[in-house]
Amino acid sequence: MADGATAAAAYDSAVRPSGQGVTPLTQASPDGRADAPVPDGAVTDIDAARFRSVLGRFATGVVAITGIDPGSARPTGLAANSFTSVSLDPPLVAFCVAHTSSTWPLLQKAGRLCINILSEPQIEVCKQLAIKGGDKFADISWSGSPGGSPVIEGALAWIEVSVEQEHVAGDHVIVVARVHDLDKHHEGEPLLFYKGGYGRFDG
Repeated sequence: MADGATAAAAYDSAVRPSGQGVTPLTQASPDGRADAPVPDGAVTDIDAARFRSVLGRFATGVVAITGIDPGSARPTGLAANSFTSVSLDPPLVAFCVAHTSSTWPLLQKAGRLCINILSEPQIEVCKQLAIKGGDKFADISWSGSPGGSPVIEGALAWIEVSVEQEHVAGDHVIVVARVHDLDKHHEGEPLLFYKGGYGRFDG
């Protein structure tokens, strides 16, 4: 997703080779003790294409993170598939945004944001929000959340949040956000991202 985040970004630490400030991986000895280091050659040559290909086998949902740009007073947003719940008390969620995003700096200033869980028919909404530049909300119908952020028509649910913390992680930022309000919006099937493409759940 050009202006949002990829599923692979959320799993950076899972494939980081040893020797980069982390404890080396270990393997269990015959008596069950985890004291035998895995050879350094066990994980090598992790280039971007291979990383994306392997991590792309983890299916994710897709969300649109929206807000009102205080500079223009117009709605804006980005698409992301690295979204998860974090805590029930206090209610926290998290998502990842690429450093290259031109939209995130605008959303950071918005105060309240809305995370829209997209439905399967909203693939074009997702693609529109993932493109850099232009009017991201052209021909997209929306209404205001209690805090005024865009709730996209046709989304399965919406979650209104404010940014609690930001953590730099490689080429992305992990954003932890506090939930202020949320609700179901429409019934339907979720929009899924898998192996670099979009699809639906057939249960």
